[in-house]
Amino acid sequence: MIAAEKIEQIIDRFQFLEAKMSDGANAGDIAALGREYAELRPVVETVTAYKDLLAQIAEAQALLKDPEMRGLAEEELPQLKAALAESEQAVQLALLPKDAADARPALLEIRPGTGGDEASLFAADLLRMYQRYAEAQGWRFEILEQSLTELGGIKEVVARVAGEGVFARLKYESGVHRVQRVPETESGGRVHTSAATVAVLPEAQDVDIQINPNDLRLDTMRASGSGGQHVNTTDSAVRILHIPTGIIVVSAEKSQHRNREIAMQVLKTRLFDLERQRIDGERSADRKAQVGSGDRSERIRTYNFPQGRLTDHRINLTLYSLGQVMAGDLDAIIDALQSEAQAALLAEMGA
Repeated sequence: MIAAEKIEQIIDRFQFLEAKMSDGANAGDIAALGREYAELRPVVETVTAYKDLLAQIAEAQALLKDPEMRGLAEEELPQLKAALAESEQAVQLALLPKDAADARPALLEIRPGTGGDEASLFAADLLRMYQRYAEAQGWRFEILEQSLTELGGIKEVVARVAGEGVFARLKYESGVHRVQRVPETESGGRVHTSAATVAVLPEAQDVDIQINPNDLRLDTMRASGSGGQHVNTTDSAVRILHIPTGIIVVSAEKSQHRNREIAMQVLKTRLFDLERQRIDGERSADRKAQVGSGDRSERIRTYNFPQGRLTDHRINLTLYSLGQVMAGDLDAIIDALQSEAQAALLAEMGA
């Protein structure tokens, strides 16, 4: 059974927010109230449906005492109780603690791992996969920093993804992605194994991280290009070193002002991520049990091209639709990972 007191607290809070916005809150408060209202609305709809079922069951049980209505009540009760079990599960999921960062934009970082040129080409394939997924979701996908190889592979890429529920969906992608296929550079037709590392970080806000300017070393330099008209002839690239952590961020767009903005935002996001990891580590002695927030050096997925097979090792999920996945159809994988994470939370809470 769901605690009635908790349900009433949620409904009371929702009604308070509704009244507050109707009364006309000031511009500074209305946005925060609106966000909380929007987050609570689906929860309230779920718990209201649950309360309605409880009322219907109580009414049907009362009708059992009426000889004329007893047959109808006996017929309805099993259906109502079955619906109640499903509704109770939905309420339990709705009441699970939310990651405060789920609604934020995310920084997506992809780097090649073992495998040389093939790893760089696979990193480029992963970038295209996420771009297509973002497009299908209606998200904005902006590449902040990208370094390419001569073959068109990726040495490193940092992208910002913004839209509804971005981090909530993409956070499960952090980790080592392994590929098994015949590289374009392989003349003998042998299958090679390479890897790329993906990191998905919730974008930091100004209130999250305060950086002491004395902790920074900022350098400007000439950005490298691909030759010809693309060679940068001014010192516009920006390199920032955060001395306490040793984190280095580089941005090499055409505008030095824009590069400072990008580099500082990436730095804040990485520092915010370090703090989140520290807190998660204190909260759970075994972070690897937390799907989607574990060690980024962990191999999470294998893409086997000869067999058209994808395997997510965290939940032992195997799909034979690799072509669709590489085309950006990630929903089946992410949905399964979210369900597993929810089940783990329910078990942890003793639900």
